[in-house]
Amino acid sequence: MSSKRFKKLPNNTTELPAETIDKLLSVVKKNCTTKFDESVDLSFQINNKQKKSEVNIRTVVNLPGGTGKKVKVAVVCEESKSSDAKSAGADIVGSDEFIEKIKGGEMNFEKLICTPSMMIKLSKLGKVLGPKGLMPNPKLGTVTDDIKKAITDAKSGQAEIRNDKDGNIGVSIGKKSFSDDKLIKNFNAILETLEKEKSNNTVKGDLIRSAFITSTMGVSYRIKLGKSI
Repeated sequence: MSSKRFKKLPNNTTELPAETIDKLLSVVKKNCTTKFDESVDLSFQINNKQKKSEVNIRTVVNLPGGTGKKVKVAVVCEESKSSDAKSAGADIVGSDEFIEKIKGGEMNFEKLICTPSMMIKLSKLGKVLGPKGLMPNPKLGTVTDDIKKAITDAKSGQAEIRNDKDGNIGVSIGKKSFSDDKLIKNFNAILETLEKEKSNNTVKGDLIRSAFITSTMGVSYRIKLGKSI
């Protein structure tokens, strides 16, 4: 059942003609009528059903305007690298003992980084970490010897882009309190990343079939695609 607040928002907005993101941001922000700082979210439908294969995108993008979220980062590494991880800003650092805690279900972190040599031990926890999207992955920069860079990237504003089996991608570009300039820069960074993924996956035709923008508790609007300045 819709709340009184939601009932006051515009109706059938997805049926309106598509507009560029710079024109839609003010409308989306106007619909942020809750008391908290709502996220501004994108939803893409991609053309993932190809003749010879299915497109599976899983990558990360460093958002130039940040995400507005504080990310709790954990690192699994050798004892010799633990001080480096701590000085780089990791919230939790450990090795064998920490792996045992994770095995027991202790996962009070949002991003897990691991060195290649420790990944052999951590990979056995695929059934625990996989369903939560926490398993480190070299493609996402979370299996690396460059722990400092991985922690900095995770803390400074990194978003994961991943499509589900139906070709849907959901990703946040920041908060209502962000300037339009920051949100547009983040939007452009995501479009550039998806364009690279199109080349990597040799997609025939357009990769993105449709795109929408909304806020956490708002309504959706169709985006006219194209890089905004």
